Amino acid sequence: MKTNQDYKNAALGALKGNWAPAVLVTVVFLLIELVFYSPTVYSQISMGSTLQSMDPSDLAGVMDLYRQMAGYSGITTLAGVFLLFPLIIGFLNAFRRLLVNGENNLTENMFSITFKNYLHKVWGYLLMYIFIILWSFLFIIPGIVKAFSYAMTPYILEENPELSANDAIDRSRAMMKGHKFDLFYLYLSFIGWGILCLLTLGIGFLWLTPYMSTATAAFYEDVKAEYDGF
Repeated sequence: MKTNQDYKNAALGALKGNWAPAVLVTVVFLLIELVFYSPTVYSQISMGSTLQSMDPSDLAGVMDLYRQMAGYSGITTLAGVFLLFPLIIGFLNAFRRLLVNGENNLTENMFSITFKNYLHKVWGYLLMYIFIILWSFLFIIPGIVKAFSYAMTPYILEENPELSANDAIDRSRAMMKGHKFDLFYLYLSFIGWGILCLLTLGIGFLWLTPYMSTATAAFYEDVKAEYDGF
């Protein structure tokens, strides 16, 4: 395995001269999240305030408000499953293509990857998410460990569309055997940049997110090469 600095150097090399499209695709990705989640979050907050001011004896009104809140939560969940889950795969793999092939049309690639084999990506990411949630029900730590174990699944779903969702998750688990801490350590190495980004009121994350995403893609290429070499 290479070092964290190797992954970072590879990321910086790929991003050199391509920061503008990298920041643009990050802005587009975040705006889509904002468009889908903001109305629901606002509605939930408003309904919560209304619930606090309601007469507790008005059971019919309270139950109706709870039903509305559940409905908005359902809408948010569906938006996450059918748009944001495959979009995450598109976003991550757009940076992998930049790293591997030098393709700097990141926004176009994000959308093309998102909707190619769309239902396969939806089901693959959803299944991965369900497994992580189920492990988290045991304790937080097993859930975190499994999140790292399954972390290569978004890349595998894109690169190997012939694999079933279960097989893609199993391959990620096999790739990450003995490397889960390596990925954790890679993420941890960005903590200083994360603190600096907070000091910029979050604006710096528009640059840090592409940097981390490309470095993670470099990590994937490394563990994939090791796995394929066996």
